[in-house]
Amino acid sequence: MNDGPEIEEGKRLIRVSDDKGLSLATRIADRFYRLTWRTPLHSVRLKGKFPLKLLAVPTDNIPGDVRSGQALRAGYFLFRGLKQPVDTLDFATLDLPPAFQDYIHSFRWLRDLSTVATREQGAPIAEAITRKWLEAHAEKPSEPAWRADNAGWRLFFWTSQAPLILSSSDLVYRSLMLNCIARTARHLDQGAENAPVGLHRLVAWGAVVAASMLLPGGGPRKVFGEAGLRRAIDSAFHADGGAISRSPLAQLDGVMLLAMLRAVYDVRREDMPGFITEALNRAVAALLGLTHGDRSLGSWQGAGATDHLQVEAVVAASGVRTRPLRQARDWGYQRLTNGGTVLLADAAPPPIARLASAGCASTGAIELSDGPHRLIVNCGGAALAGAAITEDLAQGLRTTAAHSTLVLADSNSTAILGDGTLGKGVTEVELNRQELETGSRLELSHDGYVRRLGYVHRRLLMLSTDGRELRGEDMLLPAQRRRKPAVTPFVIRFHLAPGVEPTLTADAQGALLRIDLGALWQFRTGNGTLSIEDSLWVDGDGCPHACQQLVVTGEAQPGGTSTGWLLKRVG
Repeated sequence: MNDGPEIEEGKRLIRVSDDKGLSLATRIADRFYRLTWRTPLHSVRLKGKFPLKLLAVPTDNIPGDVRSGQALRAGYFLFRGLKQPVDTLDFATLDLPPAFQDYIHSFRWLRDLSTVATREQGAPIAEAITRKWLEAHAEKPSEPAWRADNAGWRLFFWTSQAPLILSSSDLVYRSLMLNCIARTARHLDQGAENAPVGLHRLVAWGAVVAASMLLPGGGPRKVFGEAGLRRAIDSAFHADGGAISRSPLAQLDGVMLLAMLRAVYDVRREDMPGFITEALNRAVAALLGLTHGDRSLGSWQGAGATDHLQVEAVVAASGVRTRPLRQARDWGYQRLTNGGTVLLADAAPPPIARLASAGCASTGAIELSDGPHRLIVNCGGAALAGAAITEDLAQGLRTTAAHSTLVLADSNSTAILGDGTLGKGVTEVELNRQELETGSRLELSHDGYVRRLGYVHRRLLMLSTDGRELRGEDMLLPAQRRRKPAVTPFVIRFHLAPGVEPTLTADAQGALLRIDLGALWQFRTGNGTLSIEDSLWVDGDGCPHACQQLVVTGEAQPGGTSTGWLLKRVG
């Protein structure tokens, strides 16, 4: 059982990077390697003391996106529905959305191409694109092309997909390519520690370690790199294995990064250090903790419902076999599973603004699935802006109203500011979880509305042992040491998955929910008025799908208000 460590209620731990716990020899080697940058030794390295070659080509066991790969064979990049012909693209400026630029600069598209093309078919395409990129950026380091995370991913994909970019008989091109790989490693030597904390720094240090084993003369770099990677892991993941950004997308990429690094150790027939293995084990368990019955990811903190094939491929590449993490106080998600029913709940404050560009005001929200069928969802997709999701829509998908939880006074539980960052709101979440003979009980409360409106939102969830019944109660309680709050309108939203057809009962207190090719569920509320409204749900490719939502409306009273509800499988 992968349960998180016991942590004082309402507290979240973020560890600070330092070199404590490293051996004296490791610290000395680390500092010696840094000192060589300021000595003639570094100049010798820069001038090519070692021959230009790759010592090995690690295996990339993770398949790419078939549609994107086919698009490259047809002569254009395809990213989240956006198309860009290769022959008309100015690689020096890349006038494209930021995420699209990162896709190109990171060379992640090499994996997509290799998925749909043989070496003979793909190498001419990959080489032509790479030549254009080298012409624009090989001698002129600039951002975002040489940003630490893009450079790190690029080194991983250049080496793992080397047959696509190093098959040319043009010795000048091959020399330039190998020189740029070596230069990228030196760039990361000096810049990895300055990368933003989290996934960016993790990728940068992971690439330093990879370079130490794939390029000649990497002994000192390996000691230096593994020390930096240990610090990066400690700052990128919580103790329970969850990403500090609380994003499933970052979690998936973090696991993928460590899995690709494992492939480097494997191809060099070296044992991976224990601290990387332990981090990978924890990260995989945390990732699986956000999967539904269909094994795809839930829609949290800007992510869409990432397809189960992608999740399974990344987990398989990691080599880790473990069960989903059920309780994660730092990672912030709770997982209840009974009788084939999976309930996921957001039980933590949103991430710190600087750690997540698409952080959501989703504290207290839930998702529910019945076997392979989703029933209750969040809209998701705020981090997947592209052809179908505009920037304005992406901002709307971050709001509390885009999640299956209570919304007070039509406002967010955590403010989303005009510049897109998260403002004041939830700072503390109290949590109590119990496993009883009658089922699993989860109670959580947050203070997101206390400062502005004077109410604490408390949510009680009870999932029966057979998974056929979920009882809920949403309470708005006057906060202590605050002036008496005013009567305030609220709504409780339950976004329904595509394929779920709701039918309102005559008394407007309930609804029948028919899952396409699935079971029949009944929803009832004890008080308030129930209605059905339009909604949307974003899949893992950033494509929105029309769906509907149940909306319970009511008013919070100064003395406190409680609204009970029931979801029950009836057929």
